[in-house]
Amino acid sequence: MVAMVESNVNSNVGKVFSGGNEADFLTEADTGAHVPETKSEEPCVSCTTFNILAPIYKRLDQENQNVRESDFRAFWLPRNQKILDWLLPEKSSIICLQEFWVGNEELVHLYQSSLGDAGYITFQLARTNNRGDGLLTAIHKDYFKVLSYQELLFNDFGDRVAQLLHVQSAIPYLPSPTGNSQQELLIVNTHLLFPHKSILSIVRLRQVYKILLYVETYQRENKLSHIPIILCGDWNGSKRGHVYKFLRSQGFVSSFDIAHQYTDSDADAHKWVSHRNHRGNICGVDFIWLRNPNQSKKTLKKSWAEAVFGTIKYQLRKASLDGKDAFALLKAEQHNDFITYSSFCEAIRQVDLLGIPYGLSFQETRDLWSQADVDGNGVVDYEEFKRIWDSACLGQMEGNCKEKNGEFEADIKKEAIGFTVKNAVLFPREAERGLWPENYSLSDHAQLTVVFSPVRIQWS
Repeated sequence: MVAMVESNVNSNVGKVFSGGNEADFLTEADTGAHVPETKSEEPCVSCTTFNILAPIYKRLDQENQNVRESDFRAFWLPRNQKILDWLLPEKSSIICLQEFWVGNEELVHLYQSSLGDAGYITFQLARTNNRGDGLLTAIHKDYFKVLSYQELLFNDFGDRVAQLLHVQSAIPYLPSPTGNSQQELLIVNTHLLFPHKSILSIVRLRQVYKILLYVETYQRENKLSHIPIILCGDWNGSKRGHVYKFLRSQGFVSSFDIAHQYTDSDADAHKWVSHRNHRGNICGVDFIWLRNPNQSKKTLKKSWAEAVFGTIKYQLRKASLDGKDAFALLKAEQHNDFITYSSFCEAIRQVDLLGIPYGLSFQETRDLWSQADVDGNGVVDYEEFKRIWDSACLGQMEGNCKEKNGEFEADIKKEAIGFTVKNAVLFPREAERGLWPENYSLSDHAQLTVVFSPVRIQWS
């Protein structure tokens, strides 16, 4: 929802899973509320992300993995109709779906017609190389005008894609200093590669890097540094992973964690789940990320390098190597107390993070080396290595100032409109307690809905 959130809208979205069967929770609208009661004049935006489990991936027989739901219309059609019956009454202004079965015309028509009749404009994007599934983003026409739609095709391992939408509120928000009350917003919908093996950590980081680089370029070319960004999707990684830390270093916050006052600590890492994967493990992988224009962030290139160094460090620690042992491995047979570029490359190769098609490319390795060799003398001594290895250093955020021509430029404060997280809810509700109900079968993912409120902010 954008603009006025009325109590009758809250009743529409108030379908809380309470242990009954799917028929129960899809028809009973008076069992609670997804979002709290809100004053009638309070402007809000709601956003829903949901991996709906493409029928081509849904296994019907655990013993025979080749039996898929896509072969049985009597199974996939009613399940997807139930998904729509659940989504539409929520009236989210933004809906981001992953594993949308773009290869089936009947299912595509079902979603397009149902969402269209409900007032949404839809954008779908198939994964490359005819993988069969893709993304669907739906924007409610009553609340947002789509100014631009961009497609991101990674063309690398995994055939992953992303959608970027630049939207503007269709009705007044908070008045801005320029007198324009229409809020602009960037929205990204994506689905990252599953980390089947450790080397794919590099591919996943590369996918996020490409998304953020594209967003950064779009902002710069269109002079949009003053507007918030929302990233939605199935990130296929938990709060303890390198992708999470990469996004945090870029100033993004997990909306669900903000709403529930969870930190980035290990103690809070598993308090909620959103997915039961094909291995039977439950984990939290579905996020709606928010970054306001006043949020501190590192340069993208520096964040990327530190995220990759974090992956290398993780691999070395898996081999029971501490900082000094890792340094000894990296300098190889060198009698001098420093690491050369050739020994650096060899060590990365030994931990299976170097080379085509999955690992670091030649240029990426050179870029990493230039970040490590701070003084540019062609070698990395122990002090330089320790700076990289030190996890506290990797976790620090830069201040609200930027370097220009070797000097720090003072902040110039401006006013803009950003968002605060008002509420965030997972369905089924057991997922919020780290549990996965056995009688939930709409998907192998939980649906996440977040409510945002616009707020005036100062930005640099």
